[in-house]
Amino acid sequence: MKTAVMGAGAVGCFYGGMLARAGQQAVLIGRPSHVEAIRRDGLLMDTQTFREHVRIEARTDAAGIAGADLVLCCVKSTDTLQAAAEMAPHLAPGAILLSLQNGYDNAQRLQEALGRPVHPAVVYVATEMAGPGHLRHHGRGELVIGPFPGSDKVVALFATAGVPVQVSDNVAGALWAKLVINCVYNALSAITQLPYGRIAPGEGIAGVMEDIVAECLAIAAADGVEVPGDIRAAVAAISRSMATQISSTAHDVARGKKSEIDHINGYVMRRGAALGIATPVNRVLHALVKLLEERAAGSVPR
Repeated sequence: MKTAVMGAGAVGCFYGGMLARAGQQAVLIGRPSHVEAIRRDGLLMDTQTFREHVRIEARTDAAGIAGADLVLCCVKSTDTLQAAAEMAPHLAPGAILLSLQNGYDNAQRLQEALGRPVHPAVVYVATEMAGPGHLRHHGRGELVIGPFPGSDKVVALFATAGVPVQVSDNVAGALWAKLVINCVYNALSAITQLPYGRIAPGEGIAGVMEDIVAECLAIAAADGVEVPGDIRAAVAAISRSMATQISSTAHDVARGKKSEIDHINGYVMRRGAALGIATPVNRVLHALVKLLEERAAGSVPR
């Protein structure tokens, strides 16, 4: 299978790079600075188990996805609709599309924009781009997808690269579980600019985390979604399995970029308002991150 990755950031480079390292055909679609470095030197994969330059095709234009059997959409939630517009002319009729994005509804948004099936994938990986063409991996790497025509091919493809893919009959619940974790850690990391392992032990933080989880679970239940497993234990475990990870939201705020907070705590806040369920902690975290974004943009005095 040929795989195309739309959005060669930290997540896209990890999965595309793992496939290419295993000898699979893959192409990354990304920003010029990353593409130039990858074309020149290969993708530097600095992981927990290996460090090497992986040769992989890289392009700046969405035409690179032409002929791909599998397309991984890894762009920021804020860029979902733009990515759909860019991909649309180049998608092969039988291509499988997966959304590997933060937030709950990106696959649905892509599907509505493209008029064809898009399947959500729940991503559990801690990565960052340490520089142009330089991927740093902090832990994990598994995916959760739902059953769909061709899902067995996706599982087999990633297995060649050592990437575990679980097929779940409750992918909506798995998406909510990931959203809960993002709601707990992303904003707190953005506000403090601290990694997860230093946030969790902070004074009073355990109570804040519990409030965030409780609000999220109330919204999920009202939407008829069963969040699988012990989500509170899963939240606590993240501070250990991804102890050195700083959230993508934190990186965006630090770089003066618009973050995905509207699609994380903001999504919970909006669903709560629609359902008549109060979400005060998620609302405060969303508001604080938006203020940090505005300050970085120069619209709020320092």
